Amino acid sequence: MSFIRSPAVAGMFYPANPSDLARDVRSLLEAAPKASAGRPKAIIAPHAGYVYSGPIAANVYARLLPARDDISRVVLVGPSHRVAFRGIAASSAQAFETPLGRIPIDRDSVNSLIGLPEVGIFDAAHAEEHSLEVHLPFLQAIFSRFSLVPLVVGDASAVAVGAVLDALWGGPETLIVISSDLSHYLAYDAARSIDQATRGAIERLEPDAIGFDQACGRLPIAGLLTVARRRGLSVETVDVRNSGDTAGPRDQVVGYGAWCFSEAVAKPQAGAGGSGLRSYAPLMLSTARSAIEKRLKGSGPLELPTDLPPALLAPGAAFVTLKRQGNLRGCVGSTTAWRPLVADIAENALRAAFEDPRFPPLGPEEWDDTDVSISVLTPPEFIAVADEADLLAKLRPHIDGLIIEDGQYRALFLPAVWEMLPEPRDFLAQLKRKAGLAPTHWSPGLRAYRFTAEVMQ
Repeated sequence: MSFIRSPAVAGMFYPANPSDLARDVRSLLEAAPKASAGRPKAIIAPHAGYVYSGPIAANVYARLLPARDDISRVVLVGPSHRVAFRGIAASSAQAFETPLGRIPIDRDSVNSLIGLPEVGIFDAAHAEEHSLEVHLPFLQAIFSRFSLVPLVVGDASAVAVGAVLDALWGGPETLIVISSDLSHYLAYDAARSIDQATRGAIERLEPDAIGFDQACGRLPIAGLLTVARRRGLSVETVDVRNSGDTAGPRDQVVGYGAWCFSEAVAKPQAGAGGSGLRSYAPLMLSTARSAIEKRLKGSGPLELPTDLPPALLAPGAAFVTLKRQGNLRGCVGSTTAWRPLVADIAENALRAAFEDPRFPPLGPEEWDDTDVSISVLTPPEFIAVADEADLLAKLRPHIDGLIIEDGQYRALFLPAVWEMLPEPRDFLAQLKRKAGLAPTHWSPGLRAYRFTAEVMQ
């Protein structure tokens, strides 16, 4: 039997009167800095009473105004405050209601999640929960028509949250909203210090650097950061303040933060005309070789020039491969574009030469006959599959690099590995073996991501 989830905190966290609520939300959005032309793929926003966290939330919600006609589905994820449970709770409701009206639930999307690890229908988690509800009036004020996928996170893993976000990622029609406050009930200066540490962890996309005392929505945030790092999203801090800055005393404050995450401009796939980086191949290879040579000579770290082409100073992800007399001598890289491409190349060149655990550190006597190549990666793309046969059918030999994850097990093959393993079944079996899994292993929790690479050699 279908039902409507009624508002639980109207009149407490925000006005219950529709006219007053519409006025307050409009005033908060109008007071926010003018939004830029771009739009985030995901945001983090606080969920306290509007008098306390409303200005901080409005500052990031205002970034969505230019996309008000483009977004038709919102995935809203927040922590549980009222009910203790394990996993991620979806809702069986047909709509969520606020004083501003009803928002339809995207039942197809919700149903698609059932069966994913740690996900189930649990309406009790939603009944009195405010971490989702306080966001709804902002969303209603910005988007004229949209459907909602509401999810409350209990005791769940970041991997499970990330799997849900991957499954619902969609295209420009989908917005991800993560709900979280920051530190709770500390003195003003102590709260500011802890919240700045949380800000740094979010900006660096480091989910493991956020403790439970730093954010009540730590687990939803960790899931987003895991996916954002893998997909190469950029993050911008919009606002970090606390209740002592807005409407409360300063002896015990609650911290609030707002961030937006944007997708990188998609790079052309291999064979589709190239990324424009090939003209810089000599410079990239010279950077890699120079970094290694300076370490071999003991003459200090490589100092990267600042007048490089913008394409090399933009965030990029690369693998550096060393071969000696045709045999692999080291291969280390990044899957996430989080630092300048040229810096990523220099650092991974050093790691390939001196820190690849499969080989001893490169010696000076080996250097003259060591070849260097660089693979610049596109952002990993999640592959939705029903089973192993489906994954094998979707792989593109000699084009796709592949990442697999299953719990703590993870491994990556560059597209170049197809030269040695041209059959998809062999390619996948050996990748599983590399991850520490049996070649025949399959589980519903296994996740696969593909990418392409442009090779410089």
